[in-house]
Amino acid sequence: MQAWLRHLNELEVSVCRLWSRSGQGRWIRYPFALVSRLGDGVFWYSLMAALPLVYGLNGLQASLHMLATGSIALLLYKSLKGMTRRSRPCHHASDITALVPPLDQYSFPSGHTLHAVVFSSVAIYYFPVLAWILVPFTTLIALSRIILGLHYPSDVLMATLIGLGLAYASLSAFA
Repeated sequence: MQAWLRHLNELEVSVCRLWSRSGQGRWIRYPFALVSRLGDGVFWYSLMAALPLVYGLNGLQASLHMLATGSIALLLYKSLKGMTRRSRPCHHASDITALVPPLDQYSFPSGHTLHAVVFSSVAIYYFPVLAWILVPFTTLIALSRIILGLHYPSDVLMATLIGLGLAYASLSAFA
């Protein structure tokens, strides 16, 4: 597995260099750092707290569904990170700088992206009107992880696919 990941790292590192360089300017770095910080959980927990206040019992059901699915996503992504142990781009190449401190050591998959996709998908299922804010926000979170030098594009892509699959499975089972 490690040899395959090293090869994949070499294929993707040039994209990471380019995107990381684009994030060096303050006008890019600060907004993407803020989006990434909000994706740490601040935005999602605030949304889960607000949904019952705005939508009553249906909002509570959606929030509990988001919380349950997010918990499964946490266990899944921590397991995958422990199994793959893929180095982050900023640790793989000395010319890629982490523009914010990473929350953990490994890169694959992007936990921020995985949770953003899961939370957004579940919330939009219950309240389609939220798509106009959640889809762009989730996209910005995914992009921020590459621009900030923390993830490879495949980390973000696979996290998106895993998140969509997990959200779909949870909606099929619980909604």
